Amino acid sequence: MGESAKKTTVYKGLLKNEELYQYILETSVYPREPEPLKELRDATADHPRAFIAAAPDAGQLIDMLLKLVNAKKTIEIGVFTGYSLLLTALSIPDDGKIIAIDVDRKNYEIGLPIIRRAGVEHKINFIESQALPVLDKLLEEHENEGSLDFAFVDADKGNYKNYHERLMKLLKVGGVVVYDNTLWYGTVALPEDLVEELVDGEHKKEMRKHIMELNKYLATDSRVQICVAPLGDGITICRRIY
Repeated sequence: MGESAKKTTVYKGLLKNEELYQYILETSVYPREPEPLKELRDATADHPRAFIAAAPDAGQLIDMLLKLVNAKKTIEIGVFTGYSLLLTALSIPDDGKIIAIDVDRKNYEIGLPIIRRAGVEHKINFIESQALPVLDKLLEEHENEGSLDFAFVDADKGNYKNYHERLMKLLKVGGVVVYDNTLWYGTVALPEDLVEELVDGEHKKEMRKHIMELNKYLATDSRVQICVAPLGDGITICRRIY
């Protein structure tokens, strides 16, 4: 394993075999990962919350989805240091635009020098804010309805359903939204007695409940075609069909 992989790999996979996860990263993900993304992984590795960054294997799928829908106008809710944001900026055309929303600009500024060196900062409109007010403001202008090609959501889990309702108006038919952490460390499948035993902290338990509610909600939402992929901490892909 190369030094960069040793330094920056945070095991987020749901596979029981960590060696198999490393095999996937080293065989299929890292060889195709653009140098700016590797640099941003390095820059994030020593952050005390590095584990919340988008997993690189999930990022590889997101990159493919962006290309498949020919995304040009996107939104990202929850930026952290900007791994998935930079990935999106590298994927969309030079005149593409990303609305990037996060409550903490300080974390975003860790990745900002790398984003600038990659020559894609002009595609990003970073807004330091809670997401719901920004989404509501966008919806005040009728022209924004159906204007987005792609959305990535990796923020406060308690608002995922609220984000979904607004994104269903902002996304065009055929557009895609990806929700991160939808398998929540694999705990969504645990019986309640084991959750009490194995899941530390009331916050994580509460977020698990929100994720489980979201998963049930999306499964019955006829507006979207869905697919749950066990990459990273689980991602749910929703394609708007009407």
